[in-house]
Amino acid sequence: MFAAQQLVFYYATSPAHMGAGTAVGAIDSPIQREVHTQHPQFAASGIKGAVRHHLHALWGKTDHLLERLFGPETDASEHAGAVAFSDAQLMCLPVRALKGGFVYATCPLALARAKRLAGMAGLPCPWEVPAIPDNQAAVRKELLSQDRLVLEAFTFAPCEAETGRQAIAEWLARHALPPGAENAFFAEKLQKDLVILSDTDFAHFARHGMVVEPHVRIDDLSGTADGGGLFYVENLPPESLLVGLVQASVERYKKDKKPENALEDAGEVLSRVLQGDGTLPGIADRIVQMGGDGSTGRGLILIHPVSREA
Repeated sequence: MFAAQQLVFYYATSPAHMGAGTAVGAIDSPIQREVHTQHPQFAASGIKGAVRHHLHALWGKTDHLLERLFGPETDASEHAGAVAFSDAQLMCLPVRALKGGFVYATCPLALARAKRLAGMAGLPCPWEVPAIPDNQAAVRKELLSQDRLVLEAFTFAPCEAETGRQAIAEWLARHALPPGAENAFFAEKLQKDLVILSDTDFAHFARHGMVVEPHVRIDDLSGTADGGGLFYVENLPPESLLVGLVQASVERYKKDKKPENALEDAGEVLSRVLQGDGTLPGIADRIVQMGGDGSTGRGLILIHPVSREA
């Protein structure tokens, strides 16, 4: 169905709220999570909608290209879109550390899933997924305090996987962020401060390491807090890294409605959305607002596609 695909990293430059509706519990508005891992995720439908909205502002109605590639706005039976997005899976999570301020934490499960996605996109991953015992971490020695890694209120002993960690960190630093001086600090920190925890230990931070913000509804007449208007919103923290795929097919259309300038190469469709064509820009290495609370600066996501030559 899809003849072209590319690996894409999503880097949160602000707290991000991809909402999952309401929930019973202390958090009134939780974020989207996978059922089986409870890792935060960006659902494909939300990514596609945000990208379409962003490109609508950049492209307008030029040759109806947006409708041709993403599908019609109203009559879905007219034709299917030529671009598809996978769910974005959690790759690295910022966790407060005693040394270095914070670390980029990941786990074997997250690494294995990212490696699988990269393989689907034809991107080589010259590293192996390490095995990490519970209560241990693959970490460079400079982050240790009295021979222990301290994250939040927990301590972890270093394990014998530093060589493997370094190879993964270098690969991520090279591929996960766009080149340029504005991203150099974070790419270097990702290389130095990547920490690999066990799946069990990482799951704790993925479940309890989110930004929870209280919101208060203001009465329009009095200008003071409205009684009963307090609610709590969960956000993915800034500096989080997620990964997914963007896939493309040739343009779809009914036999008698083929446009004269139809894109009949899936690679060209993918390039139009990601890189643009010189006159209409793409989304590569741009900040795209995703999720709720955009008016308060939430959901600013840097999208970085990785080419096979990278």
